[in-house]
Amino acid sequence: MTVRHRTTHRRDARPLLAAYARDESGSMLVFGMALLLIMLMIGGMSVDLMRYEQRRTLLQQTTDRAVLAAASLTQTRSPTAVVNDYFRKAGLQDYLKDVTVTQGTNYRVVEAEAEAELDPFFMQMMGIDQLDVPAASTAEQRITKVEIVMVLDVSGSMNTTTTNGQSRIVNLRTAANSFVSKVKNGDSQNLVSISLVPFNGQINLGPTIRPMFNATYDHGTPDVNCIDLPPAAFDQVTLSRTLAMPMTANADTWSGTTASTSYVAIQGMGTTSGNYVNNWCPPSTGNIVSLYQGDQGTLTAKINALSAIGATSINAGMRWGLAFLDPAQRPLVAELIAAGEASSDFAGRPYDWDDDEAMKVIVLMSDGENFPEDRVKDAFKGVTADSPVYYSATDNAFAIQHTTGLPAAAGGNQFWYPAGNAGAGQWQATATAGYVQQSWAQVWSRARLSWVAWQLYARALGTDSGTRTTAYNDAMGAFRSQNGTVGDTPAMNNQLQDMCNMAKAQNIVIYGIAVDAPDNGKAQISACASSEAYYFDTTGGNLVGTFDTVAANLSKLRLTQ
Repeated sequence: MTVRHRTTHRRDARPLLAAYARDESGSMLVFGMALLLIMLMIGGMSVDLMRYEQRRTLLQQTTDRAVLAAASLTQTRSPTAVVNDYFRKAGLQDYLKDVTVTQGTNYRVVEAEAEAELDPFFMQMMGIDQLDVPAASTAEQRITKVEIVMVLDVSGSMNTTTTNGQSRIVNLRTAANSFVSKVKNGDSQNLVSISLVPFNGQINLGPTIRPMFNATYDHGTPDVNCIDLPPAAFDQVTLSRTLAMPMTANADTWSGTTASTSYVAIQGMGTTSGNYVNNWCPPSTGNIVSLYQGDQGTLTAKINALSAIGATSINAGMRWGLAFLDPAQRPLVAELIAAGEASSDFAGRPYDWDDDEAMKVIVLMSDGENFPEDRVKDAFKGVTADSPVYYSATDNAFAIQHTTGLPAAAGGNQFWYPAGNAGAGQWQATATAGYVQQSWAQVWSRARLSWVAWQLYARALGTDSGTRTTAYNDAMGAFRSQNGTVGDTPAMNNQLQDMCNMAKAQNIVIYGIAVDAPDNGKAQISACASSEAYYFDTTGGNLVGTFDTVAANLSKLRLTQ
């Protein structure tokens, strides 16, 4: 029996491992998996970044639109409220972080900051759990050309002494000069024009401006250049230079007289009244309109020339103040420049109402309220010798010819001499030699209305106390018209508010300053101001501080183009 032995051989694994190591089949799968992972991360990041940019664009565009709208100077709503409204309507109100508003009368800067949070879909794999989406924007509108008209009360009550020991008129001069200094400081390009419109019972246009309007009944009295504005002058913004407007008579319509049955010497302006305080248009070279000035020295001299005298017609002051900001008066300003009465730097002003680079401002100040206005009726404003009144320079006395209503004592004679017969009065058949027929303008230049009504009418035509009173009242009623009574001036108040509303409709900024004024005066000035923020109820002692506050609001008038 053959025994066979089986021999077992052990295989060596090392060649197999070496072969596996050399085998490249399937290696791209690993690389592909790694690359796929990277691509997924980059693609996912792109999606997240696209979502980020979409959110950022929407947020930034909303911020830009919001601040642009809010910065507009014609925007009457609160700038902050406008920005909030834009974000709310875009559904982004939760992302608005802060709104900053810096503004003055001629500029507005609005800054807004917003920030949203975005949760990424894919970038979390990179450890980024949140993306912040910021947006910020700033918008500014700035006016570079400014026209200011200072409508200032120079009535007699401005002589009142105030708590600081100075009269209101002295405080006004100081305050107005301080205002001009602050507003003009740094105005190297002379972009800010300032006009002065002083008012009392009337507005004295001065000898240069008054002839530029169609003023009738020119009495020729030096330094008396006021106009009785007709109702039509208050109907619209533009005050036409062709509108026929009678000049204010050089007359004392307000003062009373000594109602004696015997002769009383002529009571006229500048005699018993002292200094024309009851002349509705007091003669003046200081209280006159000055337009479109830029030189601080010139303005200071004109302000220092202001004096307190007369009544109060705020409506007339505002009427002229608005007129001198009206682009329709550009030819007038050009004429003033040619005459050397306005600065040549202001050629082309007043600017158009819709000029985005121009701002118009009225500073209206008064210590009173509208006072019932007296006017000599046109029929008694004649400047030719058409009155029935005669005057003797030698006797400094008047006589008058009456053709109707003669009393029996006249004996058929028509000429009454109030100083005749030792002051008892005397009727004569003819005019005495030396007595020259007068124009009404000449009569009022020597005697107040009430004196004429009593001495030449009541004493001549009345036969007892009752008939003299009737004759006096009839004469005064014929001579003058009165716009309301003391404490009751609705027509003047309505005219004032009409002018204020027209001005505000043209985007004129109105600062209203009431100085120690009565309640009605405060109410009228407050209603005239652009808003409550532009109204100041102050005292004479604080007038300087009030004007400085207004100037501070206009502090950004140091402008460059």
